[in-house]
Amino acid sequence: MPDKVNEVKIVEDERSKSIDPHSPTPRFFTLEMFMFTIAVLSGAVLIWNLITPGSSIIAMFCAGIIFTLSLAVVLRLMMDPDSIRARQSDAMLKLASQTLECMGEGIDAPAAQRICSLLLPATAAVAVSITDKTQILGYAGYDAQQNPVGSNIRTHATYATLADGEMRVLYTPADIGFAQKPSGIMAAIIVPLVVGHQVQGTLKFYYRRARHISETQKSIAEGFGQLLSTQMAATALEEQTQLATRMELKMLQSQINPHFLFNTINTIASLVRTDPEKARTLLREFAVFYRRTLEDSADLIAFARELEQTQRYFTFEVARFGADRVGMETNVDPRVEEMMVPPFLIQPLVENAVHHAMPAEGKLTVTISGEIDGDDVIVTVEDDGVGMTEEACQNILHPESSTGMGIAVKNVSDRICSYFGEGTRLHVESELGQGTRVQLILKRGALREY
Repeated sequence: MPDKVNEVKIVEDERSKSIDPHSPTPRFFTLEMFMFTIAVLSGAVLIWNLITPGSSIIAMFCAGIIFTLSLAVVLRLMMDPDSIRARQSDAMLKLASQTLECMGEGIDAPAAQRICSLLLPATAAVAVSITDKTQILGYAGYDAQQNPVGSNIRTHATYATLADGEMRVLYTPADIGFAQKPSGIMAAIIVPLVVGHQVQGTLKFYYRRARHISETQKSIAEGFGQLLSTQMAATALEEQTQLATRMELKMLQSQINPHFLFNTINTIASLVRTDPEKARTLLREFAVFYRRTLEDSADLIAFARELEQTQRYFTFEVARFGADRVGMETNVDPRVEEMMVPPFLIQPLVENAVHHAMPAEGKLTVTISGEIDGDDVIVTVEDDGVGMTEEACQNILHPESSTGMGIAVKNVSDRICSYFGEGTRLHVESELGQGTRVQLILKRGALREY
């Protein structure tokens, strides 16, 4: 926790040295301010002409007209309800956008402190605080030195909100739960931060007087509480999705196909007498293959490495069936080889082709290609094997597909959609006697910053 406190202090020091362009506190020179300035200047000219002997009547008359018109415009702009609502809505939308930017990776101490500093000048509160279940994550405003980041929650009203998940509007220090009556804080609004059905923290607004808590202040507090809760839920969902993807990868790594294992060992054993050199080579490749299989636990690996591992796998199939029965061709753009992809994308598809598309006679050729199409990358695994019916092709990605080819294809589809996002898809085409084509359309995969 001391590291978090130091990090927050560094953030605050940097903010004090420079003006943050995203902060809502700077005031821009609006039309109202311009007209008000004109009114003040013309009023000053008018007064000067009134108290100065021998002043010009024309100058006095012009100053009076300008003063009257500019004051009328200022009043009109200030009293226009549509204009007021538009300004308030615009200010709240900008503030909400800035708040979401602070929560890119959830609410930690620096993010909470930044959010408190953003919300404070936008409300009538004298202090704003964010807590988790036990500690203060961020605090800005009155008495900040007495409420450092990392200190324990002290008020019983906060604990009560954490317990029941109810928003509280408190009009006295006793209701808040201060041990001693403070001089600067007399009222508060406490909003629970809820993720799912669990209260994960609170957002608190402290006020100098109870009368400062208006319906507008309640709406602001409740709205930003819901905004923070929603973003926290979205962050938690993203973390769960990534965790599920990593667990799927661990399951893939642990599922060493026993048939492939025994077949490869038998193939190597049969070569020990007939071709010892080839047996030694395959044995070394076999060791590298499984070591890479267990090592590829990173979220992303280079496509070139995935392709290399797939080619290493295929050497065992060639050793088993013979070069006259199976073969592989590759045609991959060098730029595609550099891109980062989830591991175990190509090998399961090639393995499917060998297991399910091998013709009774003749040779099976599997072709792997990769090309860039605008911002997208298209990876294709194609074979000239036995193919499948249209019905089987349509059902291969069905959620209930749980055997054979369906497991591998659906697993690959789920993981590319998880990593590359909306628009990413896996497309299967097949024709009996002609072969099968599986295309991975990776949206924005060609963008280096991705």
